[in-house]
Amino acid sequence: MTQPLERNGPPRLALAHVSKSFPGVKANEDISLSVRPGEIHALLGENGAGKSTLVKIIYGVQQADEGSIAWDGQQVSIPSPKAARRLGIGMVFQHFSLFDAMTVIENIALGLDEAVDRDELKRRVAAVLDSYSLPLDPEREVHTLSVGERQRIEIVRCLLQKPKLLIMDEPTSVLTPQEVERLFETLRQIAGQGCAILYISHKLHEIKALCDSATILRGGRVVATCDPKAETTQRMAELMIGAELRQIEHSAGAGAGAVRLSVAGLSLAGEPPFGTDLKQVGFEARAGEILGIAGVAGNGQAELLTALSGERLAERNDAILLDGKPIGQIGAGPRRALGLACVPEERNGHAAVPDFSLADNSVLTARHRLPLAPFGFISQSDVKRFSDAVIKRFDVRTTGTSALARSLSGGNLQKFIMGREIGQQPSVLVVSQPTWGVDAGAAAAIRQELVDLAAKGSAVVVISQDLDELLELADRLCVINEGRLSVPRPIASLSIKEIGLMMGGVHGTAPGSGAAAHA
Repeated sequence: MTQPLERNGPPRLALAHVSKSFPGVKANEDISLSVRPGEIHALLGENGAGKSTLVKIIYGVQQADEGSIAWDGQQVSIPSPKAARRLGIGMVFQHFSLFDAMTVIENIALGLDEAVDRDELKRRVAAVLDSYSLPLDPEREVHTLSVGERQRIEIVRCLLQKPKLLIMDEPTSVLTPQEVERLFETLRQIAGQGCAILYISHKLHEIKALCDSATILRGGRVVATCDPKAETTQRMAELMIGAELRQIEHSAGAGAGAVRLSVAGLSLAGEPPFGTDLKQVGFEARAGEILGIAGVAGNGQAELLTALSGERLAERNDAILLDGKPIGQIGAGPRRALGLACVPEERNGHAAVPDFSLADNSVLTARHRLPLAPFGFISQSDVKRFSDAVIKRFDVRTTGTSALARSLSGGNLQKFIMGREIGQQPSVLVVSQPTWGVDAGAAAAIRQELVDLAAKGSAVVVISQDLDELLELADRLCVINEGRLSVPRPIASLSIKEIGLMMGGVHGTAPGSGAAAHA
């Protein structure tokens, strides 16, 4: 049973007048907040509001320029993550710290401060995985895992430390609704045992359901504190962005037109040794339509995107048709030239090169469709003009087109990548996790851009684990599970519970059963 919050004793964590500056920007300014034992406290803010800097200060990754930190009533210095862990602070970062060539269990062992017998560690890891119902093979190498599966490693590694303060940054982005509810039950149980939780999420309905209190940042300062259960999600979003939340507007008369992307009998072996095989995947995406593909991470989403993008070729040229042209056996560049744009789920290293500037990252994909490199010579002025337009249109918070991709926050980099692809006006856009780690205002803007792109005659395919996003965007929805794709169904014919069960592999009837009644 959950115990009441400890109101009389000192806070577990108390920040007083914390400030932190970097060249050209004040990331945190005069921030004060406290989290009590047993409290689940939300930290909210748009991308670039200062949340990441603040939690890095709490975890000892960075040091504040001004202000103080108190732990259980005693002023402390946290010079390093190891010092933070000694105090009892655990953190799951949004960007992972993993070695791709090593196994899951090896990565977990590296994150622990004490040596643990391998068999004992496997038993402890299995217990955590079981309590969260998260499938994860301890012997798999990290390079074979999806983004969602990699996040699970970080969650498990943190929970093994039995922290007194648990910082969780976007922990539910890879879970089905049923798994989210189980995670919430576990977090409530942990809080009931006296552990304080600092919870960072852009899913405001989660904040309302889970958190006891919330601190809202904007422009590096605290602008409000509130009881999430007493506030509407729209009001919290507006406090975050400092303006009225934009609502998605669907164009009147917009509807499905001619087939722009057709996939039939697409089978592809998963990347050895642990990839998921695609098995006879087939669907059509039409002009003016957004087709949603739901699924738990690791069920073939990455394989499907690489097959569609041209990073891996199909066995037959006619397995994939773009505006009626067979493209199954031509590469990514020619597909882009024909009008197919793709955004993978992994921002750093796949969608963008971290050590390239934003301008250079524009050239990587847009040169195939736009005249950015005529006759093989890069036109710096055209590249800068295109990149500046993306930054302005998608409100990317950066110092300019020469900024390195790795210098941007995760959400701002996502906005730039989405803008780079949408700005090319593709005939077909396939995107995985379009708003992962993006704040409510930016997410609404990205979703509106996807709707507008479809309204102009493009076909949009959205692969996402965010069911709220799919229900808001998609005209039709299908589910990928163990490499098989269900028959697309009109979104109005499906409930969140039904989709969640299908994502978890519980179909009840054959995939697509009953679809004809709703077609």
